Amino acid sequence: MIKVLIIDDSPLIRRLLTEILQQAKDITVVGSAEDPYEAREMIKKLNPDVLTLDVEMPKMDGISFLKNLMRLRPMPVVMISTLTQKGSPITLEALELGAIDFIAKPTNNIKEQMSQYASLVQQKVRVAAGARVRSAKKGVIINEPIHVNAQFSLNKIIAIGASTGGTEAIKEVLTKMPKNCPPIVITQHIPPVFSTSFAERMNRTCIINVKEAEHGDKLNAGWAYIAPGGFHLSIKKQGIGLYCQLDDNDPVNRHKPAVDVLFNSLIEIGAKNIVAAILTGMGSDGAKGLLALKQNGAYTIAQDEYSSVVWGMPKAAVELDAVNEVVALDKVAQSLLKQIIKN
Repeated sequence: MIKVLIIDDSPLIRRLLTEILQQAKDITVVGSAEDPYEAREMIKKLNPDVLTLDVEMPKMDGISFLKNLMRLRPMPVVMISTLTQKGSPITLEALELGAIDFIAKPTNNIKEQMSQYASLVQQKVRVAAGARVRSAKKGVIINEPIHVNAQFSLNKIIAIGASTGGTEAIKEVLTKMPKNCPPIVITQHIPPVFSTSFAERMNRTCIINVKEAEHGDKLNAGWAYIAPGGFHLSIKKQGIGLYCQLDDNDPVNRHKPAVDVLFNSLIEIGAKNIVAAILTGMGSDGAKGLLALKQNGAYTIAQDEYSSVVWGMPKAAVELDAVNEVVALDKVAQSLLKQIIKN
């Protein structure tokens, strides 16, 4: 049984989360706390496997509590966040501090909408229970961009897919990219609003330009394009240019955006010009698309198990023999650039 402690100042959210999680046969809620001070004592007493943690609380906010927790007693945490412009940057900070994942809390009709999220909440708690938890880093580690003395042809593309743990994994890769890198296209499983905040955060952090992809964006060197939440991202060739295409079609592999949609779209461009990586994440989205890319001449990379928060998507790709190389996260950027220069 996965033991869960719920930390939320809202009695309604505590009750609804308890009901949702108790419906699962493999999950038990061992307690709930209305603030971090109460939670601190309950953690010592109940020894939970996973915490759900509200971002905004009185007495001590979720971020301050998470900082202390990941420094003193690292454990799996799923953040409960509002799906707002204010809540999304704070949630991304929580992922940076070591939270495994987050659940976007509805802003109205809470009871009705939370019941619809039951399976998602249960799934995220299960994944968190088996995830690799990283303790808080001592000091700020700043990645230096890799110097590349090369000019890339117009059709060269780096493609990346990720899910759980992916925001920090993508950050590790993008901060190492040089200003003259080929266009980078990214699908990260992330909801609307959060994808906008994520792209803005990466743009402030990286030496390259990073933006949330818009329909009709032309791909340019030195830019990374992140699929917006709620839309699939494909790349289409028009004349000698490559362009982003967004569509509102049904979810693929239960995701929208889906990594497979992005990867499959690149085959028509000429896979031999593509280097693709699949990073940390639950499930198998992207594995079949990566295999199709490899079979058509692309060079494909998967993040290794040890450096992945959740080795689901990379593992699925490895098991399909869709991968040319399995590398640790801190070597992914170097491998991508090395292979794009060769191709």
